[in-house]
Amino acid sequence: MTFANPMYFLLLLLLIPMIGWYVRKLRKAQASLQLSSLDGFDKAPKTLRTYLRHTPFVLRIAAFSLLVIAMARPQSTNSWNKQTVEGIDIVMSLDISTSMLAMDLKPNRLEAAKDVAASFIIGRQTDNIGLVVFSRESFTQCPLTTDHAVLLNLLKDVKTGIITDGTAIGHGLATAVSRLKDSQAKSKVIILLTDGTNNAGEIAPVTAAEIARQFGIRVYTIGVGTHGEAPYPYQTAMGMRIISIPVEIDEQALTQIAQTTGGLYFRADNNVALKNIYQEIDKMEKTRMSVQEYSRKYEHYALFALLALACFLLELLLKYTVLKNIP
Repeated sequence: MTFANPMYFLLLLLLIPMIGWYVRKLRKAQASLQLSSLDGFDKAPKTLRTYLRHTPFVLRIAAFSLLVIAMARPQSTNSWNKQTVEGIDIVMSLDISTSMLAMDLKPNRLEAAKDVAASFIIGRQTDNIGLVVFSRESFTQCPLTTDHAVLLNLLKDVKTGIITDGTAIGHGLATAVSRLKDSQAKSKVIILLTDGTNNAGEIAPVTAAEIARQFGIRVYTIGVGTHGEAPYPYQTAMGMRIISIPVEIDEQALTQIAQTTGGLYFRADNNVALKNIYQEIDKMEKTRMSVQEYSRKYEHYALFALLALACFLLELLLKYTVLKNIP
């Protein structure tokens, strides 16, 4: 039982002065005929009227209390169908090598990837999501968590240059696998995003993919970059210059990683394509989770209002009939 307007219960404090007034009135009541002694009435039989003399006041208190409860609007909730299936554990593995500063995506590849990743996280409220970043090395920026506000703040802080430059795709994938291997979720997913080829690290990307498959982890790979050449900001002694660099994405390796683990490979050559890729992954994985709950609220104030009215009418009936006082 819940109440829509619980603040009305403060009105029950008015019962204190009401009861105090009634007790004070009884003490001040004086008999119209004074006798020197009441000993002669000690053995007089007490009538039903004597026992019921306080009933009108009790009914008035009850009517007031029931009216306050009705004003607070008591409600009950009836849930008749609830089904919950475990969510999905997802680790996003993000390339932060300096080539991610290329501006074929706006404002650059890294910021575009962070923007769509943030939108993806916001839409997955019931899932555990973690974040791994890699270049020549890799580390966990955020472990699996449902506190997506913390995750989004850590994603916002991601930038190039925080670890040695390079592209160790195998390390990025292996670190993500280590965060998921002990997960009890029904579905485990890695989204690996990179813009280059594996040129560092001791773990081959295909080897990391085999490990992921052994743990039942599905990997979606995304290659980011246009075809041909991309504008890149290059710092010189004369200031920042925009030069063109070749776009080299090892699509064969990324495709093999995805196929080995039962995932898919995507190519994002612009912002819209990258956004559509994340939306497609979101749709494919969302079908594996279902949470349904149906409920309905019922109002019960009418019952208490009718009881309050009944108490009030009964008080009037007794006060002016059976328990009527003659001055």
